Amino acid sequence: MADFKLSAQLVGHDSDVRHVSFPTPDFVLSASRDYTVRSWKRTATSPPAFEPSVASKGSEFYNCLAYLPPSPDYPDGLVVSGGNDTIIDVRKANSGPGDNAERLLIGHSRNVCALAVVPGRRHIVSGSWDNTARIWNVQSWETDAVLAGHEGAVWDVLPLDETTVLTACADKNIRIYDLRTAVAGQVEPKSTIYTTDVVRALCQVPSGHPSGADFASASNDGVIRLWKFTGEPVGELHGHESFIYALTTLPSGELVSSGEDRTVRIWRDFECIQTITHPAISVWTVSVCPGNGDIVSGASDGVVRIFSRSPDRVAAPETLAFFDESVRSSAIPQQQVGNINKEKLPGPDFLKNKSGTKEGQVQMIKEHDGSITAHQWSIGQQQWVNIGTVVEAVGSSGRKVEYNGQSYDYVFDVAIEEGQPSLKLPYNLSENPYTRAQKFIDDNELSQNFLDQVAQFIVSNTEGATIGQSSADSAGPDPYGTESRYRPGDDVETSKAKALPQREYLDITSAKYEPMYKKILSVNSALVAAGRKDYSLNPPAQETLKVVRQRLEANQPVVDDAGISLIVMMCTQWDYSDRLAPLDLLRCVATSPATARFQSSEFGSIVQIAVSAALDGIPPGGQPNENCAMMAARAIANLFKSTEGRKLLSQPSEGLRVASFIDRVLGIGGQPAIGPFNRNLLVALTTTMINYAVLGSREPGKLPANVQVRLLTALARILQKQTDGEVVFRALVAAGTLITVIGKFAPEAKSMSSSITSSKDRVSDARVKEIANECLSLIEVVT
Repeated sequence: MADFKLSAQLVGHDSDVRHVSFPTPDFVLSASRDYTVRSWKRTATSPPAFEPSVASKGSEFYNCLAYLPPSPDYPDGLVVSGGNDTIIDVRKANSGPGDNAERLLIGHSRNVCALAVVPGRRHIVSGSWDNTARIWNVQSWETDAVLAGHEGAVWDVLPLDETTVLTACADKNIRIYDLRTAVAGQVEPKSTIYTTDVVRALCQVPSGHPSGADFASASNDGVIRLWKFTGEPVGELHGHESFIYALTTLPSGELVSSGEDRTVRIWRDFECIQTITHPAISVWTVSVCPGNGDIVSGASDGVVRIFSRSPDRVAAPETLAFFDESVRSSAIPQQQVGNINKEKLPGPDFLKNKSGTKEGQVQMIKEHDGSITAHQWSIGQQQWVNIGTVVEAVGSSGRKVEYNGQSYDYVFDVAIEEGQPSLKLPYNLSENPYTRAQKFIDDNELSQNFLDQVAQFIVSNTEGATIGQSSADSAGPDPYGTESRYRPGDDVETSKAKALPQREYLDITSAKYEPMYKKILSVNSALVAAGRKDYSLNPPAQETLKVVRQRLEANQPVVDDAGISLIVMMCTQWDYSDRLAPLDLLRCVATSPATARFQSSEFGSIVQIAVSAALDGIPPGGQPNENCAMMAARAIANLFKSTEGRKLLSQPSEGLRVASFIDRVLGIGGQPAIGPFNRNLLVALTTTMINYAVLGSREPGKLPANVQVRLLTALARILQKQTDGEVVFRALVAAGTLITVIGKFAPEAKSMSSSITSSKDRVSDARVKEIANECLSLIEVVT
């Protein structure tokens, strides 16, 4: 199949083009930071030419758009756009800036960064920095439902059909929603898939892809991941060198992506088959025309570009030459390509005598005049393509740079994505990166969510150099406590265990009480409105729960049985779909001795209550909620925090009850697994198993032999099936500690050898390999 070549350059925007749409071969839409949405209508076909017009002009940045196809009421279709003013603008496709919008949709409280039309064309879905996605009815133009549960900005939305929507979130999670489960205008996620980095884009993978994937995600780490709807990862696509901002599919079944590395990339099966470098800093967006398979991109230089495989739609020779020259003359900051030893770089003859090994491979060349140029290998052209000249980064020469009357080692231009202009970030090497990042956030009134990202940007772009500090100081803990700070979707401290047996109990106690209590009170209001006062919270009960929150936030144990009793009531008597927030509160109070001592006349011990809340009361035809199971597992893990909790969990009946719960979640015994690839759920389970192993190690005889065996069986299942580094690491810590308890010569210990070896070979994490080798050494297997 032919390579894509430039078809047209659409010039008109004065700033970054943040979103594009290509609904028909004759019509392109673009949204920009220049406060405009523009439509481009084709006026010539060979070479293609497009006439621009301003469809909408606002007072804030536009970041996203969608196109509703023609209908009897709107024969030209509707353009839907959103941005920094939080309002979604709906207007006729042939509108001008002086025309009124058909509708203004108000509901989001922060920047709107994603829009999509739901199949069936009766709804649109939006995503926002306010941590929500919304479903809008195109007849009433009202919100039909809010997709809840996000702990960060919703960067992308992917409606698959009229009832299923996926969201990509800054909290590193992908959530799958069934719109039919809406309760009081809110939809909780049907399932949650954890990833290792912020998720920026989603697309459906066409059937027939060799991975068998259902959809793909793209992240800040530059990796495209392929997934089944169950959460099972089935492949990764590597090639991008920085953030990926957009992802879509071609009619041919190939994937298309764009990102911070200035490229649009075409992917066939598992390989990148073409890399299109742009003369810009970022390629923010890419879209595909379903009618002819052409691609349109939008970039930080304000230009909309169309690329085509059809010879009939290739741009005029002078346009092609101008584009190639623009790419060649691009300046590439040295920090973007890392350390370069100029003396060891090959000269221009390398480009004539050596071929590249893969599409997109970059080779630095030392030119005769001493300059450094970057060249990218094109498989389609079978040649090296000049993509720019490497220029010395500000600060890299040791010269100070003046900014606002002060001298700095570096002054960076930082583009805060989704609705922010480039901002100046000054930095001296003597500063702690987190201190400077915090000041940058405060000075520019940015979200605290950017702290890690800005700090890591400083670290990576100054390459770890230090002035006036020892290297130990510069690598020390940041002053804002981000090592222990709650990160959405990753609220468990990485285990510090380096040797077996593990001797310390672990807990999972980080929590956000404000959204937790807000959800509880929201459900309670719905119960009161429905007349279900037997299970609602009256004012004194609400006051009791307020005291519980105050003690938790003060790191004090909960001592009042009345508060625990209310939490148990919500966990067991509220509708199954409403139990997640109460279960979250239950796992927070589980560290208190009073909770471990609590007994319900109807449900029994707190362990029985947690398990029942997660697994009982499911509506007919429904499935267990994996997040409820996760909270139950966290509650059990946190019970180990107190002496009373350990006493409860060491009882044989409770140990078997926990083992049965773990088996049910993992699908041991015939029933389907619950959240088989839900990373947070699996971390909670393995943490519980670590704590049981620690109990057996620290208090010999406290862990019944039959519970030990069942835990090892469950750990073997995890080690055989999971690939997440943290999950496997914790499973190995639990397994290794249990081996020291059960004895290395026991058949059950010996039987773990193949599972441990399998996990070691499958997971590349260095911690996993180290702890796996230690486990194998315990059972005298040569590593």
